[in-house]
Amino acid sequence: MDFDVFFSICQTPVAGKMPDEATMFGNFFEQVQLADRLGYGCAWVAESHLSTEVQKHNTRPVVPHFQGEVGLNVDFCQLAHKIFACTQNIEAGAAVMNIVCNGGPIAAAERVAAFCALHGLDREEKRRIHIGFAAGRFEFMNRAYGVDYRDAVEQAAWPAYKGQMFREACFIFLQLLRGDVLDSTQTPDIALDRSHFRSELDWQKVQQAWEATHGGKAPNRIPFAKRWDFEKLKIIPQRWRRELLQLVVGSHDPALQEELNQMQPVQVFNLSITAEDVINDTHTRMRKAYHPAGGAWQRAFMPRTVMVFLNAEEGLTAGQQSTAAHAEAAAALSEYWNALEGTIDVNKVAGATENALVGNPQEIAAQITERFHPQDRLMLWFDFYNHDSPRVMRNMEAFRHHVIPALEVVSR
Repeated sequence: MDFDVFFSICQTPVAGKMPDEATMFGNFFEQVQLADRLGYGCAWVAESHLSTEVQKHNTRPVVPHFQGEVGLNVDFCQLAHKIFACTQNIEAGAAVMNIVCNGGPIAAAERVAAFCALHGLDREEKRRIHIGFAAGRFEFMNRAYGVDYRDAVEQAAWPAYKGQMFREACFIFLQLLRGDVLDSTQTPDIALDRSHFRSELDWQKVQQAWEATHGGKAPNRIPFAKRWDFEKLKIIPQRWRRELLQLVVGSHDPALQEELNQMQPVQVFNLSITAEDVINDTHTRMRKAYHPAGGAWQRAFMPRTVMVFLNAEEGLTAGQQSTAAHAEAAAALSEYWNALEGTIDVNKVAGATENALVGNPQEIAAQITERFHPQDRLMLWFDFYNHDSPRVMRNMEAFRHHVIPALEVVSR
């Protein structure tokens, strides 16, 4: 089993205290250097854009109850340079890069290419960046960059349309990183029919919006103008070490996963809340669909985020550690759901706890053995609603020195 670390750099109050930005970044870098010394494989860092706090005052706030900032990392490529400068072995991953906002897929491809060109100037450098990419979780970040519905038809179709817009962005992003000369006539058309919508009512609303806009009866398949319209272009730099880049799509759309792998090897980014049957189905399909240039598909090619509430504090019995860990998990998850939705949903807290690793080292080792495949790759989220950096680091050490050895004993 492979173990990475996930970092949120989330600046929100915990127990009434919120560190300033310099402290947040300082905590991150001391933690990532420890992760490097402990032998974790990759430091995955959440990416966010624009102030979450300010958007609460807008006409369409997305997370109106969230205090502080969802994340402080707005540019993974810049952050990755500093990660590599202060570490020796650990790799860096974007978890995940929004390729729709902030200039869209063309700008994103150029940023990644520029990073790899500079990172690869040292011919001895072998460490990769893992670019998880998606369309962004929070709408307000996209709207500010002009990514919003353009007419009443797109507004009615927006939940389904977004997925097709992301597909268009993915094709642009991958083809440009591959080194292609590209124009928008070569990118996928966007058209929606009943199959793209969850209900007949949702589809009827789109048809009605089309008829009100265009007149006449709506077609069975409604076309949309492309989001990115451009003449021939090619990104620069052009000659860079593509072996230093690993792409990871943040989507569980089976068709999209398979389409992208017709172009180049694209792994799959996985969230901790994804259902087990979806995970197993993805592995089954990707064994056949994964681009041959990436070798045979491995379970480690779909890294899985998992929150870790570990208590291995000295002076406590194993039972006391377990009790404390469960209390810490309940408190953090309650604050999280309250921040996102304005209420503490007991059922969601319980469900999130079931998806997390909670307890003393022996309990967490048992949970991993029971719930995960021995060839899985876990992104361990130690800093979830926790600004106590020394404690976070003790948990990272306890996992490395007590949980992992316990797993190795079980595997033998």
